[in-house]
Amino acid sequence: MVRAGLEKKADDVAAMFDEVAEGYDRTRARLWLGRMPRWGAHTAAAAEAGPGRRVLDVAAGTGASSSALLRTGATVVACDFSQGMLAVGRRRRPGIDFVAGDGRQLPFADGAFDSATISFGLRNVHDIHGVLGEMLRVTRPGGALAVCEFSLPNTPVRRALFRSYLRRAVPVIARRVSTNPEAYVYLGESIQAWPSPADLAERIADAGWSRVRWRPLDGGVVHLHTAVAPSLPARPASLADSEPHVNL
Repeated sequence: MVRAGLEKKADDVAAMFDEVAEGYDRTRARLWLGRMPRWGAHTAAAAEAGPGRRVLDVAAGTGASSSALLRTGATVVACDFSQGMLAVGRRRRPGIDFVAGDGRQLPFADGAFDSATISFGLRNVHDIHGVLGEMLRVTRPGGALAVCEFSLPNTPVRRALFRSYLRRAVPVIARRVSTNPEAYVYLGESIQAWPSPADLAERIADAGWSRVRWRPLDGGVVHLHTAVAPSLPARPASLADSEPHVNL
C-alpha cells in the first residue's frame, strides 16, 4: 500500500490518491460525519460562486468540493494531478470539467477565472507559496480566493478531543471502509503538522493576495480563508487588515 510522507513528494501523494480514489468519497463521508457538503457550501459562498461566474477548484480530486460550486450555477473547472481521482470524478460528476494539472503550474491562462478555491488539498502540496501564486495568476483582478482546510482548534479541550479523534478513531474507521488505511494515518499526521490559521493567512498574503481573512467552522476543526486578487500588480500584502472572524 502507498502512503505519502509529510515531506509531500508529488509522485507519492499522487500514487496514494490514485489508490484510494474509488472509495474516497465514501471514506470521507464516514470520517467527517457527513459535514463535507456543509463545508463545501461555505466555500462556494466565500468564493462568490454563482451564475455567470467561472470558478477553478484546485486539488479537486473526485469533484466533491466542485459539486458545491456547481450547485450555485457557476461554471466549474476541477483540476487535480491524480489520474485515478479524475477518472472517478468524470464518471460520477459529468457536469464538471475535469482537467489534469499540477497546482504548481496550472494549465490555464492568466486571469481565466473569476475565483479559485482549494478544499483540503493545500495541506498535501510541498510548495504552498507556488500553488497560491499560481491560483492568483489564473484569477482575474478583484476575483476571490477561498481555502478550506483542516486545522487544530484553539481551545485546549477541543484541540485534545480532535487530536484523539485523529489518532484513534480515524485509523479504525479507515481500516473498515478504505482500501488503503495507511493513507489515513498520513491524513491525521498532516493535519497535526499543518500551520495555524494565522500562519496560513500570512502565507496567502505573501503569495500576493490581498484582504486575507479567516474564520473557523465547526469549532475550529476546519478554517475557511478568503482573499482577493489585487487590481494592481501582485505584491506581498500586509496582514494589517487580516483578522480572524468568528463563524456565527
